[in-house]
Amino acid sequence: MRITAIEVAGARRYAAVEGDALRLLGTVEGPARDLVSAASATPGDLVSGEGRRLVPVTPGKIIAIGLNYLDHVRETGMALPTEPLLFAKFPSTLIGDGDAIRFDPELATRVDWEVELGVVIGRTARKVGEEEALSHVLGYTVANDVSARDLQFADGQWTRGKNLDTFCPVGPEVVTADEVPDPQRLRMGTDVNGERVQDSSTGEMVFSVARIVAHCSRAFTLEPGDLILTGTPWGCGEFMSPQRSLRHGDRVSVWVEGIGTLTNTVDAVAGAG
Repeated sequence: MRITAIEVAGARRYAAVEGDALRLLGTVEGPARDLVSAASATPGDLVSGEGRRLVPVTPGKIIAIGLNYLDHVRETGMALPTEPLLFAKFPSTLIGDGDAIRFDPELATRVDWEVELGVVIGRTARKVGEEEALSHVLGYTVANDVSARDLQFADGQWTRGKNLDTFCPVGPEVVTADEVPDPQRLRMGTDVNGERVQDSSTGEMVFSVARIVAHCSRAFTLEPGDLILTGTPWGCGEFMSPQRSLRHGDRVSVWVEGIGTLTNTVDAVAGAG
């Protein structure tokens, strides 16, 4: 099933995507209240009119993985990690398809794109083994781990540079795990103003989705609805020659085969963010 979130009569609702049609998940009297319950609900009435698309996830935690693609490790010149490198993004970074990535150019100028496969947790995972880890996954989505490289590298740690408001576009849909037979065989990439800048595959991951879920669950509880961003491949602007960054008016699309395409424009003006 492909699931999206929409605004209906001022309320957040979930809907199954069936081609060009949307069907509400749950009845009007008893709508699905969260993504996990929506995934088990039966598609019902067709959505009438144009409901505004919303971010399809509302995670309690957003966990991201750094340096998790062999081709990206090579382009950075950094050492290959021996364990998944974890950092966090705040829920306030979340925006949806069509929303603007906003930042103040007086605060940050080296703002970069990072296409990522997003993993949505479907049931509680604590100290699970790698062999059972994928059974805790509800589904997959597309994410853009937008990064202010100047802040990231100046600070010596990644919190500020990864967590400016709007720096985590996600969507436009979540595809349930039963429709993704192998998350390690998905082509993915980024287009900026129609130019292909990233083009790789999840087969380049250093640590698989199963390994990441198991690793995280050994340290802390993964709860239903939590979102894991699994890293980005080669082609980040920071490591190009000459170096490239997102600018005001740019249109950036990140995509994962079989999951979808997520498009956002860039709003870089003084006082933004």
